[in-house]
Amino acid sequence: MSSIRSLARKFASTDQFRALNWHGTFEEYLGLVRERPEVTRNAFQRLYDMIVSWGADELTRHKRPLTRYKFFSDPIDGGADAIFGLEEPLMRLVGVLKSAANGFGTEKRIILLHGPVGSSKSTIARLLKKGIEHYSRTDAGALYTFQWRMSPDDPWEDSPMHEDPLKLVPGEFRREFLRELVGDRNDLRYPLDVGGELDPASRFNFRLLLERYDGDWWSVIEQHVRVRRLLLSEKDRVGIGTFQPKDEKNQDSTELTGDINYRKIAQYGSDSDPRAFNFDGEFNVANRGVIEFIELLKLDVAFLYDLLGATQEHKIKPKKFAQTDIDEVIIGHTNEPEYRKLQSNELMEAFRDRTVKIDVPYITTLSDEIRIYEKDFNREKVKGRFIAPHTIEVAAMWAVLTRLEEPKNASLTLLQKLKLYNGKSLPGFTEDNIAELREAAPREGMQGISPRYVQDKISNALVSDQGEGTINPFMVMNELEEGLRHHSLIASEDLRKHYKDLLATVKEEYEDIVKNEVQKAISADEDAIARLCANYIDNVKAYTQREKVKNKYTGQDEEPDERLMRSIEEKIDIPDARKDDFRREIMNYIGALAIEGKQFHYWTNERLQKALELKLFEDQKDSIKLKNLVSNVIDKETQEKIDIVKARLIKNYGYDDVSATDVLNYVASIFARGDAVRQT
Repeated sequence: MSSIRSLARKFASTDQFRALNWHGTFEEYLGLVRERPEVTRNAFQRLYDMIVSWGADELTRHKRPLTRYKFFSDPIDGGADAIFGLEEPLMRLVGVLKSAANGFGTEKRIILLHGPVGSSKSTIARLLKKGIEHYSRTDAGALYTFQWRMSPDDPWEDSPMHEDPLKLVPGEFRREFLRELVGDRNDLRYPLDVGGELDPASRFNFRLLLERYDGDWWSVIEQHVRVRRLLLSEKDRVGIGTFQPKDEKNQDSTELTGDINYRKIAQYGSDSDPRAFNFDGEFNVANRGVIEFIELLKLDVAFLYDLLGATQEHKIKPKKFAQTDIDEVIIGHTNEPEYRKLQSNELMEAFRDRTVKIDVPYITTLSDEIRIYEKDFNREKVKGRFIAPHTIEVAAMWAVLTRLEEPKNASLTLLQKLKLYNGKSLPGFTEDNIAELREAAPREGMQGISPRYVQDKISNALVSDQGEGTINPFMVMNELEEGLRHHSLIASEDLRKHYKDLLATVKEEYEDIVKNEVQKAISADEDAIARLCANYIDNVKAYTQREKVKNKYTGQDEEPDERLMRSIEEKIDIPDARKDDFRREIMNYIGALAIEGKQFHYWTNERLQKALELKLFEDQKDSIKLKNLVSNVIDKETQEKIDIVKARLIKNYGYDDVSATDVLNYVASIFARGDAVRQT
């Protein structure tokens, strides 16, 4: 029992509880403001500061400087809602918040996240709500509200909209009051400025008490007001609101601005008495924080009109009451069809004018797309099933290919474009060329297959009875292809055929990948590849510069080894007529790397790497007789060699016994098929 008690105390600190539930006099609060003026920040300032408080990394991608804000990796929940590969949209979002925090105009706009289904719009909004809730529980993010007590025997009641205590200072001398409070400090991040008036219920109470004390404001504050720490909470509907469209019959604007409490009309005698009104609409509860509008543009037009005043004037109009000030960040998200409808509606010009649209596209970088699926399908979560190497990769590769636009450069394939975007070097393409490719396709990522579809198909493969406990790339690719027949978002048969063709492209790429891995497992000597590469480069350099090569063994100068160079180049189908072009291309590529301060390695050039590995593999494969794998008769010596290759696949490439056997059989069938074709 004592151990349980100590464990409970470890996770439930009384000191922390007291800090989070602090309450004190208005005068004590003024002392807090004088010491830490940031407790009076508005909603935009607090949200922006929350994001930057987690830090950021500066990086460069294709010569474009980017800032990666660590907050969007979801450090609060250990990456549960982490967002990958959207640095540019998130930079634009943070830029809007920074502008709004400094009062440059975007604080009077709706932030509209726009993009295709499944592109992380909801996740971004959820992260922001989670972040501001967590931030309000830290010392840096502390904020305060006040409570009323109409008589000493009454319980304390919260300000219904959790107003800032400084709103109790009358507006006509509030600015001078604040200036006197903090003096002429130069270290303020934001000017100390608490705008707006109290909500109707608080204003009503304040007026009654001022009449009782004959206008003695300080006596009212001393006797009937206390300040408490405010903790934002989506579950408790404090400072965080979420609004989702419903059918027109079951929804009206009171869900946003509050409604009359009919039970209290008899008590207070009038439906215009603020004490008979529930200030519990989403705009009311989100005051001091964030409100999210799910599928914003599916709202009825009447709701969109409510948004106009809330955005531009920071005011809402509760039924039977004057306009009421609010302080909150309004974030909505929508899909492409709804946004096109908005653009075509001339009557919604005012709404469009008060919206900052931030495009949130699908990811177009393979490595980031892979991270999405690895977050959900990893060994910790997928127990009892083994996911073979490249299973996630091929699914992600296909998803990204569906989102890319065909390159205008006829010499560049869509798959090569994907590799360039993913940081792979290709001869003849520089960082500037890649930037030009992106600029030529500004809507890239705004269409294609969503990650949700791929996740569903990986899940189907995981729960199937195939594979002896192992799922492989072909099982997932079959699921992806089968699902296309019933995919509700594919508008035409031509598009369906295009997606199937891309699957065929991915299958060919996977075939090359596993052939390469088996080849490496058979040769298993990177030093030998490096030596072969160095020998090839020495000969190519001598050939292109019309020099001779010094023989390392004899010390004699000799002509470049044409036989060696052609034996490598033929592996990647370089014809004899193009050998000079290819060799100059290689030397130019090495020179370009040197100018950028980079060192050439055989793996930095994909085509050359493939040629070298094929050459080394050809030199060694006969010793293992790989094609014998497809027959049922394997001698003991061959089986021992096969077991060694399997062990290398398991150790070096992450296979298990089942998937290693499958891959060896598959690659063996490829070589057997190739030999049969050559014999024919």
